[in-house]
Amino acid sequence: MSQRAMKYLNDNRIIYRKYSEDQPTKEYDWGWYYEEGTYGYYSLFSSKAKINTLRSLKWHLLTLWWLNPGMDITKFNALAIHICNKHNGFTTFDISNLMLNNIIEYVSLQDLEKPPNNKLRKVVFKDGTGLSTIEKLSIVGTVIGRKNVANEEAIYQCMLDLNDAGNRITIANIAKILNCSSRTIHRNMSQQLRKEKHLLNIENEKI
Repeated sequence: MSQRAMKYLNDNRIIYRKYSEDQPTKEYDWGWYYEEGTYGYYSLFSSKAKINTLRSLKWHLLTLWWLNPGMDITKFNALAIHICNKHNGFTTFDISNLMLNNIIEYVSLQDLEKPPNNKLRKVVFKDGTGLSTIEKLSIVGTVIGRKNVANEEAIYQCMLDLNDAGNRITIANIAKILNCSSRTIHRNMSQQLRKEKHLLNIENEKI
């Protein structure tokens, strides 16, 4: 199955998206801008990339349980089985029953009162805006790159939005969004960002 079997989540009213409760710097018709960024926006399964590592799988399951505080262990086990079944389109790899039980035990021992680690976002779009990928990327470039400053935060935000849209992350694409030269991106892109760029592209290639 190439597409995710989301019907199970929707039928069981599983929450897999949550807007940030942080105060935005500015609100728009299409969403919000956070000048200092926010860690409070969770949007699972919004991109085409599938779960391709055990670390990512544990994070997804932990986040799903945290987003659904009323879920008991029985319902969580059923959800975990559904997510971990490769044929349901969430993961790129098979998981043995022993591994599945170990993962469920690991997640159940975590502090479910503490928000899971998350990526910093500066631009968050509302669901159902009707905006195309190009329009969203243009907005990101206008809002974040409004001073034509291609700093690490702006570059990272562009990388995330390109990945969410299922597009390959390239220096040229980032430069186009931020309205600057490719040389500027190369100059301001740290080794950590280059590594993250590589990993994000690998995720989308494994669809």
